[in-house]
This record gives sequence, C-alpha cells and structure tokens, in this order.
Amino acid sequence: MAQNGLASRLYNGEAGLNIVGRRKLWFGVAGVLVLIAILSFSIRGFSLGIEFAGGNSFQVPASVGTLDDAEREVNSALAAENTGIEVVTAQKVGGPGGDSYELRTGQLSAEQATAVKAQIAEDLGINEDQISNNQVSEAWGSQVTERAVLGLVIFIALVMVYLILRFEWRMAVAAVASLIMNLILTAGIYSLVGFEVTPSTIIGFLTILGFALYDVVVVFDKVQENTRGITANNNQTYGEAANLAINQSLMRSLNTSVVALLPVGGLLFIGAGLLGAGTLKDLGLVLFVGMAVAFLTSILVATPLLALLKNYDPRIQAHNKRVLTRRGAIARGEVTGKGAASPAQADATVEPLDPDAAALAGAAPKVGARPAGKRPTGARGGRPGGGGNRPGGAKRR
Repeated sequence: MAQNGLASRLYNGEAGLNIVGRRKLWFGVAGVLVLIAILSFSIRGFSLGIEFAGGNSFQVPASVGTLDDAEREVNSALAAENTGIEVVTAQKVGGPGGDSYELRTGQLSAEQATAVKAQIAEDLGINEDQISNNQVSEAWGSQVTERAVLGLVIFIALVMVYLILRFEWRMAVAAVASLIMNLILTAGIYSLVGFEVTPSTIIGFLTILGFALYDVVVVFDKVQENTRGITANNNQTYGEAANLAINQSLMRSLNTSVVALLPVGGLLFIGAGLLGAGTLKDLGLVLFVGMAVAFLTSILVATPLLALLKNYDPRIQAHNKRVLTRRGAIARGEVTGKGAASPAQADATVEPLDPDAAALAGAAPKVGARPAGKRPTGARGGRPGGGGNRPGGAKRR
C-alpha cells in the first residue's frame, strides 16, 4: 500500500514530527532571534510615527496629482522655508470631502507651519483653506504607550490566573513565555525592517496576544488530554505524550492560522496596497506579522518549554525513568510486554539525562495508542474463573 503523503499524515495526526525531542534546537534558534531583536532595539530603535515623535501633518486634496507629486511639492515648500525638515511619511486617506493625501513631517514651529502651508498652496495652485495643517505633540504618544503597557500587564495577569485555574502553573508559565517571545520577535521585525510604529500598531500588538493565546490553549488542551493519568502506565514519557499532542493538533493550528491570515492579508495587500487605503496598512501589517509569529511560537516554544518544566517534577522524573528502564530491559530481552518497543527499535546510545529524546529516538507508542493495562475482572471485565456462581446454582447437564 502506498505511503500516505505528508498532508494526509498531518491531517490524521500521524506525521510523527519530533518537536519536543528537538527542543534544544528550537530554544537555541529562539534565543538567537531574541538577541538580534534586543540588539536592534538598542542600536537601530524604532521608526516612530508622528503621534510618538511629534510633528506636523499636511492634508492636500488628491486632485492635485499623484501622491509622489504632492510629496515632491511639500518637500519643495519645506526647503524654501529653510526648515531642514523633509516629509517622513505620505499616504492616501479618505474623508467626507473626498480623498486626500496626508503628508507628515518633523516638528515645525507655528510660524514655520503657517509659512509652509502658504508655500504649498502657491506651488500647487490651490487655496490655503483647502490644505489642513495639524500639529501633534509627542506627549500624546507617551500617554498611548503608558496605557498600552498597563493593558498588557493586566492582560498577562488575567491570562496567568485563567491558565492556572484551567490547567496548571507550569502551563501558565510556558504560555506567557510564548506570548512575550511573540511580542519581542514581532517588535524585532518592526525595528529591523523599519516599519513605522503608530497607535494602530499598538492596537495590533494587543490584538495578536489573543490570537497567540488561542493557539497555545488548543495545543495545551490536547496535551492535558494525552497526559491525564500518564504515571499509571509505563508506555510513554511526558515528552512523548506532549509531542503526540502537537502532531494531533498541528493541522488544526495550521488551518486556523491560514484562515486568520487570509482576511488580514486581504486587508494589508488589497486594501492598503492596491486600493491605497493607507490607514489600514499599520493595523494590517502588525496583525499579519504577529499572527504568523504566534503560530510558530505556540508550536516550537510553548509545548517544548512545558515539557522541560514538567521534567523537573519529581513524579514525572520517576515516571520517565521507569519508562526508559522498562524499554532498556525489553531491548535486552530481559522482559517482554504488550505495546513495548522491539529490541531492533530501541536506541541503546541515548543519554539517560534526556528522557524525552531517548524515548522519541526509540519506539514511541503509535499515534492514538492507549496505555496498555490489565483487563479488569468481574461482571464487566469477563467471566469469573473457576466456574463462578451462576443464577440457579447448579451446573447444566
């Protein structure tokens, strides 16, 4: 029979991807990326929008020409007034009076702003009242940042309480660590590429936290299902059960991420790119980047970190040791057992200090396999031995 393709095996949770067993690789890659992001924060910084850095914005009607024409004329007016400032960003926006171009510059004094406005009107051949001039103080951006940080702290605290009540404290720590890494990596991309940070960006950052949390909870719910009562049998380690949960929920997480990214991609590439709706760009960009990163961190960071934390639990340590000891005995032919790894499948070179890698390198239970146990006796487990007591007492002839 032909072997099923990867897509089919992913859908059935039978891909057998060793995510938890390679956690050192994922942690190493994540650590390098976080270090790069932090260095970018320190050296390059962020490209702050007018709301955070302060500055002026000029709006001119779109009837003056293309966006490039408007930007060129505004730069010419700024140079004519010897301001030493240029246009920082330019975008097309819609309004009750029709489409217009919004061009943002650095901070200008009131006199400079008035002179530049007059020069722009003269160069474009329009009346001054057709040009809107607004000045934004950086203090407003500071207030937005403070409120966003406060909202982030409250959100993380509520998430911790919910996950502790719903699962356990180790799952809460792993989930929050994944959320924080998601924010750091997304912010690092913004810093490296030079995307402009606006209030819409901050709103998007807070929005992707909910999506990232959903991804983590989906996987953790399956982990909890697979590991319930795991110490009652010697068939698989905690890391194997967690890795099985990832394989079983991977396709669901992938489908959810793709379905979520499609409308966001439409918002970003069609709305902002093709239609020129610049106001959608900031929100769509952070959502697209953050959701893509959230999928990766929920799979490659959250669950492997949970398995690492659980391996410090004395009960799980003892259980993992029993599983590996039993497999070693079976591989040497000392004992036999139902559902155990065959000697050919066992890996004798596995380091005992890494039970998850040892178990995964050997013969882990098949996907969907249930812990093997003794069949119960009694009325529901089979007929009692020795003839038993049947109603009526006497044996039929």
